Parts: sequence; C-alpha cells; structure tokens
Amino acid sequence: MSIPLNDIGRQHRSLAPALAEAVARVLERGWYVHGEEHAAFEQEFAAFCRRRHCIAVGNGTDALELALRAVGTGPGDEVVTAANAGGYASLAALALGAVPVLADVREADLTLDPAAAVRLVGPRCKAVIATHLYGKLADMSELAGRLADTGAAVIEDCAQAHGALRDGRPAGAFALIGTFSFYPSKNLGAAGDGGAVICDDDALAARLRALRQYGWDERYRAVTPGGRNSRLDELQAAVLRLKLPHLAAWNERRRAIVARYRQAADGTRLGLVHRPGPDYVAHLCVARHPERAAFRQRLAQRGIASAIHYPFADHQQPAIAGRALRPLPLPVTERAVGEIVTLPCFPEMSDAEVAAVAAAIEAER
Repeated sequence: MSIPLNDIGRQHRSLAPALAEAVARVLERGWYVHGEEHAAFEQEFAAFCRRRHCIAVGNGTDALELALRAVGTGPGDEVVTAANAGGYASLAALALGAVPVLADVREADLTLDPAAAVRLVGPRCKAVIATHLYGKLADMSELAGRLADTGAAVIEDCAQAHGALRDGRPAGAFALIGTFSFYPSKNLGAAGDGGAVICDDDALAARLRALRQYGWDERYRAVTPGGRNSRLDELQAAVLRLKLPHLAAWNERRRAIVARYRQAADGTRLGLVHRPGPDYVAHLCVARHPERAAFRQRLAQRGIASAIHYPFADHQQPAIAGRALRPLPLPVTERAVGEIVTLPCFPEMSDAEVAAVAAAIEAER
C-alpha cells in the first residue's frame, strides 16, 4: 500500500459530474471575472463566516497583504506575528515595506502566544496577525483582550481553518479582519489559486474592494493608492460554491482520522499537537517526535508519505532573516521546528489507509 499525504484528485473525481456542470455554466455565459458566480460566492462565504462582507481575491497571500494595506500598514511600520507558519504573514508585511516582529508560540498548540505578542507591540505596530495553525483556532479572545488598548489591528489568518468554531463563532469572526486561502489543498480548496478577506465594517470593505482592483472607485478611475490586480475568477468561484456545502462533513472526517491516530499514539513517543474538536478542523495532522528523521524513514518503509509543516522558522528563512525583528528568544518555536512531522489526513482516505497509518504509529511503542 502506498499512502499519500494528500490526494486532491480523489475529491475532484467524487464531484466530477457537478464540477463539469459548474465549469460548463461559466463557459457558456462567457463572463470570466467578477460575474454571477463570484458575486454569489462572496455572499455565501460571508454568510458561512457570519460576517457582513467577503472580498474575494487572487490568493491567500494577497489577502494578507491587502488586509495589512487596508488598515494603513506601510514602510517602516511593524507587524507582530508568529514565526512558525510558513513565512506568509512576514512576506506580506515585507511586501509593503513593513517590518515583521516575531513572537513565540504556545507549547500546547503552537499558535501565537498572546502574552508574547502584546509585549512586542510598540508605537510603530499597525497590526498583529494570528494564524490558526494546522486548522486550530488561536486564542483570539485573550489576544483581543490584551491588545484592546494598543491601537493595533488584529488580523486572523484563517488559511488553514475553514469552518473551525469556538463558542459557536467561526474562524474569521473574532477580529477586525479575517483572511483565507483557497489553495487546492485547503479544507475548502479551489481548482487553482484563490483567497478572500472578510470583515463587518462597510468602509473597510469598500477600501478592500478598491485595493483588489487597481484602486478603482469606478472603471478605469484609480483613486485609492496601493491598488493592484487580485481577483478570484468565475471558474474558481463556481468550484468553491459547489464545495462549500460539503465542508462540514469533510472537516468531520478529518477529525475522525486524527482521533484514530491519537488513540494509536497513546504510550508512544509520538505526540499529536491537537485534539479533535470544533475549534480544530485538522487541515494538517501534525505530531512531534524527538527522532523525527528516523520516524519518517520508518513511515516511508511502510509506504506512508509524511512532510514537515514547516521546516524553517521565519528568522531562519534566507529571504526574511535580517529583515525581521526578533526581540525575544523563540524557544518554543525553534524546538518545535526540529520535531514536527505531518501525517496523511484528508477526507477521502480509505479506512484501510487510516488503519495502516495507525498501525505504523502503534509500532512506535
């Protein structure tokens, strides 16, 4: 048996007739940007996230960059974020000439530590970005409480957390702005790139809509500085509309897989980072192992793929190192980077594949 880390093709094959119909519908209309599918998806996804506005954009990194620009981030400003989430928030800040300020994460779930973050908020800080890492909601209530008097905008990076809930509130509904990626491997993935920004503020939404399309207030009239071309096309919107009603069931299947792995890991040196629950949608099933390389080799011998999300902290990335600030040591981040390993976890896994991965985990006893 060969078990992949993910297999997006299985999902698309299961939806093949409906996908073909959705694509044909777009092609027949002959309108490919900002048409009916796009408008409908924005309304449906805003309702799903319980926010007033959804502004669909070209990809998740654009969503972060436009969110930062919308709250006034510019050259020399600071953006506080964690250093263990692939570098996307830091790169978005750097694209605006801002400075990423790196905070440590919590040992329990590897999400941004609110206490560490607030210590780094200075007079030049425009925003704090909290990533819901691997599909686990960060502690937004504590973060918002600690930042209430600082003037810094709070942005949720929800790229891995579509459909996660805490106290009935979904990812993206806890802060001023939420950003999403619809990269194909996400819990809600397009058949290509896509992203979105969600918010409740009418003026902020209007600014974001201008920024995503050249800064226009009307066609060909650019009035908002910093505008760009970042649009979700009609084909991707149609695919996302088709998939959105399936998301809750897919997330439940992901949680069930993680629950089986946790059961198998009991008594081993492999520690899964998160427990299944409403606030964790298992975008990635990440564990920690003190001898990661050897463990991955044993998985490979059984035909089981694995990966590392993410192998480098931001201050270890050549394009970011030296341009980010790291005022405090990052002991939890740096320790975790050396131990984390990602296991196969996607809704279309067969029960036999899940059992095979669980058996490999049990063999670590």
